[in-house]
Amino acid sequence: MKAIVCEKLGTPKDLVYKELPSPVPGRKEVLLEVKACAINFPDTLIIQGKYQIRPELPFSPGSDISGIVKEVGSAVSQFKVGDEVFGVLPFGGMSEEVVVKTNQIFPKPAGMDFSIAASFLYAYGTSLHALKDRAKLKAGETAVILGASGGVGLAAVDLAKTMGARVIACASTSEKLALCKSYGADELINYNKEDLKNRIKELTGGKGADVIFDVVGGDYAEPALRAMAWKGKYLVVGFAAGAIPKIPLNLALLKGCEIVGVFWGRFHKEEPKNNLANSMQILKWFEEGEITPHIYKKYPLAQAALALEEMMGRRVMGKVVLEV
Repeated sequence: MKAIVCEKLGTPKDLVYKELPSPVPGRKEVLLEVKACAINFPDTLIIQGKYQIRPELPFSPGSDISGIVKEVGSAVSQFKVGDEVFGVLPFGGMSEEVVVKTNQIFPKPAGMDFSIAASFLYAYGTSLHALKDRAKLKAGETAVILGASGGVGLAAVDLAKTMGARVIACASTSEKLALCKSYGADELINYNKEDLKNRIKELTGGKGADVIFDVVGGDYAEPALRAMAWKGKYLVVGFAAGAIPKIPLNLALLKGCEIVGVFWGRFHKEEPKNNLANSMQILKWFEEGEITPHIYKKYPLAQAALALEEMMGRRVMGKVVLEV
């Protein structure tokens, strides 16, 4: 089989597209023929050794996948050869075949194509865990989404609207904000041209945001926190800007607010039943036509480096997908 392989930590250009032996599933594992693998921001970090997960070299990056069951282990009963599935794994998805555990995959709905399926669980799983479990977002509350045009940010816009919130989408260009508007955002802030704190205050009548969903970090974190409502919740989701901000903790005291960490990968591991319930809710909303990922571009597997460079250059709106 062919795969994208990280043989040494570095940039996307250091990745190698090469032939590897086909993996063999264990008793409780499944071998998938991968049809699509979506790229997420952590994929750009894991190849540099900058992510929480640091697999041994060599490895294939890629976590969001969809495909067809090619072989099942002797102890597997819930899946059979030919089943169409999708799921999330720590790494290994940028390959023609991959071995997965049965609890890492779900049956793919018949009306969902492989590219859409590969774009769902990471972004929407992270965003629903953040908004539902960590922020306890209620209908009528105001949610400010930073980095709102990216895969996770746009999923947060989509879900927050579905949950009945008023959504203020924040991004760096008018094109990105137009996409957020098409996903239901009520108000838009271009934080490259507008003062983030003052605009949030203006758009909330001086009250501030009930929930701030931050996948960006960097210089935007503190002004956003300063625009937090009394007893609001600030969701720390990621640091796409690169810099991990240092927050003056007196702001949390003055606002009576909560600064809440969001680590969906850990939640997935620690609370599998709750994560399964969230995944089922996401699928239900998709089947009802309430939510759907936005596919920005598709690349063949061999061009994974180009797709990763698009992600690192912050040009991707929604999801970029490798088709295998």
